[in-house]
Amino acid sequence: MHKGKKNTDAISFKIEFANGQNGYSANLQSGTDGFVFLSENLIYRGDPKDISRSGTEAHIKVADNYRDPYVKTFLGGLRKYHFHDTSTNSPFTQYSHIENDVYYFYEDGMNLAAFMYHIQENNKIVYNRIIKNIQSIAPYFSDFYFAPNKENNVRLQWTDKYSDVVFGPSDLSDGTLRFIALSVLFLQPNLPDTIIIDEPELGLHPAAIAKLAGMMKSVSSRGCQVIVATQSTDLISHFLPEDIITVDQIDGQTKFNRLNSSNLHQWLEDYTIDDLWKRNIITGGQPNYTL
Repeated sequence: MHKGKKNTDAISFKIEFANGQNGYSANLQSGTDGFVFLSENLIYRGDPKDISRSGTEAHIKVADNYRDPYVKTFLGGLRKYHFHDTSTNSPFTQYSHIENDVYYFYEDGMNLAAFMYHIQENNKIVYNRIIKNIQSIAPYFSDFYFAPNKENNVRLQWTDKYSDVVFGPSDLSDGTLRFIALSVLFLQPNLPDTIIIDEPELGLHPAAIAKLAGMMKSVSSRGCQVIVATQSTDLISHFLPEDIITVDQIDGQTKFNRLNSSNLHQWLEDYTIDDLWKRNIITGGQPNYTL
């Protein structure tokens, strides 16, 4: 909470979608065992319907109001991801089930093997597209190797072009492993409505960052919104100023500011966006930025 419980012990939010046709809002109070829903509303054309039961869990999960399916469908289309953990015990090293773990790509990539197995079985064109995308950054990569056990669980294994050895996730560099997960995320056949991802550029080669930017633009053209938190000037160099929102803490508050091409027009004739950031011409999003 903002500056701790003594200063802020409650939080509220409101989401509207479908041009304001539907919405969802809640008011939560900090209690002894976590947050308690003081109110929870399904909204239709500005008219709220309180469905709260004053508990610690959102009632929308089980509500039977006629507005509920619309709201749950929207919220279900928002998916957040992070692929930071590439250690020997990371989610990428875990088994996943080829029937139960294939409905959507998990936020930490734990079901990558089962998810790709399902794509291979049902959409060979997309599967081959993902393989070729991985090979564009890791030319030695040949294919995934799927060997479900008796319980129909499978884990991430792969082969290269120059050996008969079957490798595992720990045989890949951190950046390559993350790029494989990013390729699966952005090239999957059925995209969520919104992808939220934190620092996807970690460990990536500059060429892989350019590929990442291309994948982000591609899914955006297919109707999937992408929200990315990044500190990479290499990544933002592939986007327009209007695509970028700077975030700064000013007087103890978080301030968001969308960049504007018209304000940077003269600079952009000679410099790129990342150049302007490195030279502190774009002041927002800088550690030393103050009003």
